[in-house]
Amino acid sequence: MTRWSVYMIRCRDGALYTGITTDVPRRLAQHRGSDGRGARYLRGKRPLRLVFRKAVGSRGLAQRVESRIKALARDRKERLIRQDELFGAILAQSRNDDAARPPPRGLIARAKPSTMTVRHG
Repeated sequence: MTRWSVYMIRCRDGALYTGITTDVPRRLAQHRGSDGRGARYLRGKRPLRLVFRKAVGSRGLAQRVESRIKALARDRKERLIRQDELFGAILAQSRNDDAARPPPRGLIARAKPSTMTVRHG
């Protein structure tokens, strides 16, 4: 299984960008490059500095963690960069999301449509 990571980049203006990838150094190089493969948001905001990265596991889990981080207030993001305890809580909440999620649609047995015909009149 491919190991996904969540990362945060600080821009020249102090803004924080959050993303996910399977290869953080490669993705950071893409963001810094001029070949157009980096995030549009980061264009013109160099220098870019990697300030946070954590391996989380599956892509789905990485997406849920990324979403939770993006929803944090700026001061909480700054705290996350400095302290691992907050990340542990975010990761645990994101894993719990997985347990509460219904099974994928293809796995749910569907009732067959009724074959009974109703006649009027």
